Amino acid sequence: MAYTISQLFHTAMFLTYAFTLYRSFALRIPIIVNMFKEFDPGQFKYLTIWDVIIQAVFFFICMLNDVFGTNAVSPKKPPFIRKLKDYVHAVLSFPVAMFVGITFWSLMFVDRELVFPKVLDAYFPWWLNHLMHTMIMVSTLMETILVPRTYPKRSKGLFGHFMFMFMYLVWIHIIYLKSGAWVYPVMEVLTLPLRLLFFLTLLSISVILYYVGETLDNLVWGNTVISGKNTRRKKLQ
Repeated sequence: MAYTISQLFHTAMFLTYAFTLYRSFALRIPIIVNMFKEFDPGQFKYLTIWDVIIQAVFFFICMLNDVFGTNAVSPKKPPFIRKLKDYVHAVLSFPVAMFVGITFWSLMFVDRELVFPKVLDAYFPWWLNHLMHTMIMVSTLMETILVPRTYPKRSKGLFGHFMFMFMYLVWIHIIYLKSGAWVYPVMEVLTLPLRLLFFLTLLSISVILYYVGETLDNLVWGNTVISGKNTRRKKLQ
């Protein structure tokens, strides 16, 4: 029964995020278009879209693993698709989804004009907003609870996550240099020192969320210890 539930969940989430991407790329917001006349990479400006793509790809990998891989707690010889699923969840799916959701709703609470100006409501459906900024957290938490995984070595996992976040940070600066506009309005109200502090704070939060994902997985499924080629899982007391 649990295996069937996980299969249905993975399929439903893949279809949900595929639909979310379809609706997101169909959006055309004149205000945003005018801001980025010189250089506009479209929806690829936003970390939220990157995350929705990650979630769609991740749940597609989960679907493949349900058929061709294994959902065993600690398989002795996990197939490649299982290793890939576990790595993507640990390094990208969980921490990026939680980072996007937490930072978005935190800034919305402080001042929505800093991240999602009210003028966008006329073009951006409320339900799409929740799919992109709320459902991502719900689905990654449900995945953590429903299906076990083996986390990569912490050094490799943190390195992969940091490199992804760093690449996006470089990307938004490239957009600014080419367009003259910041992707997120909050950047415009910060001085250079505050902007640097803001970026360092966000990177720190994203790293902390990696640890949160690993800890949560340990609490639900037990602690995975990786040593050389041997992997053992022991239940936390």
